[in-house]
Amino acid sequence: METKNVNEHRSKFTVAVVGAGLIGSGWALVFARAGYAVQVYDPSAEVRERTLQWAKESTKELKDTGLIPDPEGTLSRITVFDNLKDALEGASYVQESVFETVPSKTDVSLAIDELLDEGVVVGSSSSGIPSSEFTEKCKNRERFMVVHPVNPPHLIPVVEIVPAPWTDKNAISFVDELMNDVGQKTVCLTQEINGFVMNRLQGVLLNEAWALYEDGIASIADIDIAIAHGLGLRWAFMGPFETIDLNAPGGIEDYSYRLRDLYSGMSREPRGWSDEVIRKATDERRSALDINQLSERRAWRDAILGKLVAFKASQSLND
Repeated sequence: METKNVNEHRSKFTVAVVGAGLIGSGWALVFARAGYAVQVYDPSAEVRERTLQWAKESTKELKDTGLIPDPEGTLSRITVFDNLKDALEGASYVQESVFETVPSKTDVSLAIDELLDEGVVVGSSSSGIPSSEFTEKCKNRERFMVVHPVNPPHLIPVVEIVPAPWTDKNAISFVDELMNDVGQKTVCLTQEINGFVMNRLQGVLLNEAWALYEDGIASIADIDIAIAHGLGLRWAFMGPFETIDLNAPGGIEDYSYRLRDLYSGMSREPRGWSDEVIRKATDERRSALDINQLSERRAWRDAILGKLVAFKASQSLND
């Protein structure tokens, strides 16, 4: 198959974003900030109405941290549409970010597929559902794949590219090039797996965190401190293998031989998250932060992440 050229002049390259919630709105900023025209669609009038206002507030924060030199220009490249056909018109790439269920993903994929121009590639923001589960019946299924960001995508620059068994290799290369061009580092999977890479890694940590909490070993606050002020500081710029490579005199081999029995002894059978422990954890979190303060806390998080990203860039820690 032939795809559009990522290296063509950006003002002539249009990206469509389908679904304008937290993820979709973040994606709109990612592409617009990089110089691409962005056409946004969401079936909800309420969501469409707040998209540009959210983008305006976010670009101001990004400018304050030095992560966006031209907020006005960025905003001028975002257009919101009230129908899918107009949003897809002239687009070379489509980023789908609707609700994460197989029926929702299937419905929107089929709708996009019916309107897809020749050579246009579609990436889904699915965080754990392989695209083979919702694109099998698409006529152009070879141009669909998962392009999974981390929330919020305009502040955390990494995506997982996960092809279905039928995804065309040229389409994968196109998306890889596009994502690098808009400042996203790519994690390219060779095949599908539920949860992909990032959520499978996160899932192991979450399962152990729930187990430690359920067993009464530590409180939610203390477990969060262990990551936020301990392990997370290294993980902000190093992966687990580089971390252990630097944590023993003889590097990763030395570390592994020294401590593999210790880690093996820590493993336990996977357990589910029971209703009881979820309710208990919810009560504890809500006593610390009222549910009505979540949006405010998200804005606080975004501001801190922006400063962290800017700091890492100033220290050449993004390579």
